[in-house]
Amino acid sequence: MKNLVLLFVLVGFLSCKNESELSENKLQYENKIKSDVSFLADDKLEGRQTGTQGEILASKYLSKRFKAIGLQSKGTEGFLQPFSFKPKTDPHKEVEFTTNADSTITGNNVIGFIDNNAKTTIVIGAHYDHLGFGGEGSLYREKDKAIHNGADDNASGVAVLLDLAARLTVKNQSAEIKDKNNYLFMAFSGEEMGLLGSNYFSKNPTIDAKSINYMINMDMVGRMKTDSTLAVYGTGTSPIFKQTIKSNNDKFKLVENESGVGPSDHTSFYLIDIPVLHFFTGQHEDYHKPGDDSEKLNYDGMNLISDYIYTIITDLDDNGKLAFRKTKNESEETPQFKVGLGVVPDYLYDGKGMRIDGTREDTPAFAAGLQKGDIVLKLGDSTITDMMSYMRALSVFDNGDEANITVKRGEETIKTRVKF
Repeated sequence: MKNLVLLFVLVGFLSCKNESELSENKLQYENKIKSDVSFLADDKLEGRQTGTQGEILASKYLSKRFKAIGLQSKGTEGFLQPFSFKPKTDPHKEVEFTTNADSTITGNNVIGFIDNNAKTTIVIGAHYDHLGFGGEGSLYREKDKAIHNGADDNASGVAVLLDLAARLTVKNQSAEIKDKNNYLFMAFSGEEMGLLGSNYFSKNPTIDAKSINYMINMDMVGRMKTDSTLAVYGTGTSPIFKQTIKSNNDKFKLVENESGVGPSDHTSFYLIDIPVLHFFTGQHEDYHKPGDDSEKLNYDGMNLISDYIYTIITDLDDNGKLAFRKTKNESEETPQFKVGLGVVPDYLYDGKGMRIDGTREDTPAFAAGLQKGDIVLKLGDSTITDMMSYMRALSVFDNGDEANITVKRGEETIKTRVKF
């Protein structure tokens, strides 16, 4: 009897030990959005320009984070998918992906996978490269070189991607609750040079491209304004999207755009007939400037966006493979113009006119006394109702022309003159 009691005690001890070990081995979710942004937007990465040491440091960090989260590697070299290209000399030609040319640059997509043994896979992506010390894409006009840390553009999107990866990994640890899709998490490089990383993947996928259900992209989701405006592009690329984003929203003022084509990596997937959703909190005065630093981000807003996207993914899980739908390519209809006011438009403004989100010195707008928050109502003979009408109005002017301009500033209507 004594031996039997000892046996029960021993079995109980071993059972508790095994449960403890299982508990320790089980991944736990932890929100690391702020620390991920802080690392990626640190000066030591020198702006994460594609092909630089800063980009390599970022890719190593992301590989370690993917591994710690519990993702499987799905690149061609572990988590990495290197791609080499020859920089464009002709802006009208596509970039040439090659290793057999002088002056090639090599970037790295970072790719992780949750395998739920499902037939379909959801791609969740965000670009992690930025402008380094500036260069062609910079809006910084000072003579000294300065690091462009790109906290909002796009350490913010990558941090939310990592958060979603952690949450979905924990959710799918149990065989009983695994989702009906697999998940491919992709941190793209080469976005600032022309969507190169996502373009390369679309032509050289590391999974069966036909199995991709839909793609979610996050680019600049770190500067949510006080009115909680969130832009969602690609809502017309699948019939179910509009209903889904509206029925799951109780936090945001949504600005929807149906087009699957835009200046970010979702375009590369739309062009191979994959439904896409792209999330964006708008431009600001620090866009493509050295001032885009981590302390300026709205982390509460980023947490809400992560929650929202997680809910959308969960809601769509029972809908099988989503139908793809072509949308109008609005970029093909954009008027060509030779001049500009020199302002940052508020792309999330959905009222009448074009609201100015920022101005720069030594520009026509600054010389005319225009300010952040002004709403342009008339330019020359054209009434401005939205961004498209604003661009049409600009298209009739040349350098040296002058025009009357009417703006609304608070409750006041101001008429002045601008010289291009």
